[in-house]
Amino acid sequence: MLFLADRIDRPVTGVQNQAMDDRYVGARTPRREDARLLTGKARYVGAVRLPGTAHAQVVRSPVAHGRLLGCDTEAVRALPGVLDVITPADAPDLRLPCVSVAPGQRMTSYRVLDDEIRYAGQPLAVVVAHTPEAARDAADLIDLELEELPAVVGAERALAAGAPLLYPELGTNVLTDFTLGDADCAAAVAGAVHVVEMTFTMGRCSPYPIEPRGVVACYDGDELTVHISSQAPHHVREHLADAFRLGHDQVRVISRDTGGGFGAKEHLYPDEALICLAARRLGRPVSWSEAPGDRLTATLAARAAVHRGRLALDGGGRFVALDVDVIGDLGAHPANNGAATFAVTATMMPGPYRFDRVAVRVRGVATNTTPAGSYRGFGQPEATLTRERLIDEAARRLGFDPIELRLRNMLGPGELPYTTRVHQPYDSGDYPRALRTLRDLVKPVERDDGRRRGIGYSCHVETTGMGPSTDLRGAGIQAGGYESVVLRMEQDTSVVVSSGVVSIGQGIETTLAQLAADRVGVPIDRVRVVLGDTAATPYSAIGSIASRSMAVGGGALARAAARLRDKLVAIAAHRLEAAPGDLELADGVVRVKGDPRASVTLRELATSAWRGWDLPEGVTPGLEERASYDPAAYTFAYGAHAAAVAVDPETGAVEVERYWVVNDSGVLVNPAVVEGQLRGAVAQGIGQALTEEIVYTADGQPMADYLLPTAREVPDIEVVMLRTPSPITPGGMKGCGESGTIGPPAAVANAVAAALPEIAERVTDVPLTPQAVWSLLRT
Repeated sequence: MLFLADRIDRPVTGVQNQAMDDRYVGARTPRREDARLLTGKARYVGAVRLPGTAHAQVVRSPVAHGRLLGCDTEAVRALPGVLDVITPADAPDLRLPCVSVAPGQRMTSYRVLDDEIRYAGQPLAVVVAHTPEAARDAADLIDLELEELPAVVGAERALAAGAPLLYPELGTNVLTDFTLGDADCAAAVAGAVHVVEMTFTMGRCSPYPIEPRGVVACYDGDELTVHISSQAPHHVREHLADAFRLGHDQVRVISRDTGGGFGAKEHLYPDEALICLAARRLGRPVSWSEAPGDRLTATLAARAAVHRGRLALDGGGRFVALDVDVIGDLGAHPANNGAATFAVTATMMPGPYRFDRVAVRVRGVATNTTPAGSYRGFGQPEATLTRERLIDEAARRLGFDPIELRLRNMLGPGELPYTTRVHQPYDSGDYPRALRTLRDLVKPVERDDGRRRGIGYSCHVETTGMGPSTDLRGAGIQAGGYESVVLRMEQDTSVVVSSGVVSIGQGIETTLAQLAADRVGVPIDRVRVVLGDTAATPYSAIGSIASRSMAVGGGALARAAARLRDKLVAIAAHRLEAAPGDLELADGVVRVKGDPRASVTLRELATSAWRGWDLPEGVTPGLEERASYDPAAYTFAYGAHAAAVAVDPETGAVEVERYWVVNDSGVLVNPAVVEGQLRGAVAQGIGQALTEEIVYTADGQPMADYLLPTAREVPDIEVVMLRTPSPITPGGMKGCGESGTIGPPAAVANAVAAALPEIAERVTDVPLTPQAVWSLLRT
């Protein structure tokens, strides 16, 4: 992989607390967490061993739609080693909330155990036994009396007249229906010179973390302690406390190392809550891990949607309007994030372009499939696929070069900040530069092997730094978006960073240490980072999701570090009888600028602070600062992607031969971490484009095959980084965790359309499997 760092140097208002002598920020510091992750010392849930632990097995529905009429557990309870069996009758009032509530959403919570069955894999009971084997054997013997009902699979089928209703009392399968943007958009489309209209279908994808979901819960009669693989332990704590009517101080959630999440672990699942219920009933620890065969039915999937899009242009190729109807598949019920994925699709539909009018209608539809949830990119790959395919098709029909058509309509750096027609306040960047840089990188692959070749492009703007609490409230999200950090320097000048964000493989432990080392002025090996324990870290309502760990958590740390540094300098100024502005902190000392003899060591200052000795008036003892950062707005990263593909016309097989990315995530605390984030995310995007889809039978049964991309499907990826600091975030950082997933489906689809112009207008659905492409070539 080629990785280039290219900084855009321009004054940026509002970048706070940037040290002038950074040693670590911007460096490719090796990830400190890798030593334990690669040597078997990671602190995963599966490694938690508590005395007297029992083991649980979740009994799941074999049918997609029906009713549980009876659950005979008498014989199972009598089996040797069985400790407890929990059925819906044991938890009639145990419910979990929808944190994101869309306009007019008809459901805002759901039962943890329900005798109304709405998807195959729905939890119906839990068996607890002395060993995992005994629990599995006993679960197989539970006698379920089921009444099976007709199932409906696919959001469009669920909208059809006469479709089976998942909630007959509502009289519809549409659980939310709202429109964002301009009311007169349709009129603008109708009056345009050119209109490109296409319908796109996105397959249902599964987040696939290396560590499965797992829980170890114990209850001592007063406190419920839960070890869980989670991206948001404080979020889990709140929902458990509310579900069990416990005080929030009576629940402790620990999520030390999480082996990947990708959005799937951002909240509490029904089966995880049931393990906690079992621990409360038994008064002993209970352990559970999701079985490999359960993942496609138990872990929330994402992406499934149908978009009907219209792009209107004038005679000169200027974008007049973009009108899209999003039909999103919610699955059996709105889960934690409700229809928020589809709402984000709507808000990011304009991308980096100017439009006179934009409107996006969003309908969230219930189907007899596993509830939909979060997945890396959160609605943005879907928006990008629709918009960028429409643009390429417009270029093909009207005879424009696809890059030039984009540049003609792209927002320039002088137009930023800019608020889109769907109310997104883009902050900073140079979108045309990213595309031009990409164009100069791309080189066609030339081989005479009978395959058809093409190159496809896509551009996007990415919403990152999810956080403005008032914005979340206005969007129906029942959570605050700020982050807090506690930063402490000990008497020996070692530094402890305690943050509410968590480690999910994204390198946050290393990057927070880099930021703290530079801002406080100590070597990085003197910094320890504490994460993932609600009893030891400050509150974080939503944790490590939505490309926010560094943009928001790092912003809070930058503020705390500035306060700690200022306190050290104030104490030193008092000791040296100098003005604070005349001092500098470097190499473990605070000294008068230009006079190194007039200095005091950090250790002396730290000792004085903690002992309360010789402090200036108004300065309190100790060196501990707590700071919160609630962003004024989201911050927006952006990128341009290109894929070179080869298509075998005999088989329909698509190979991505080369891939290029130009990305801007603001200040890069650790370029190597950003590079890794981009590479992994591009691989996931290629999977969505070519291989990954959960396919259901007509009666709602997921088929077993789910094909992740391998080294064969993921080519070498050439990366160039631009660097436009965010004017919002202290430190100038923007998010990067999801960037790589957003562009590949569109870039790959555009490349396939370029390779096969005879079917270009019908390249609308992903994944583009060999069967799908072969069928397009023959119809």
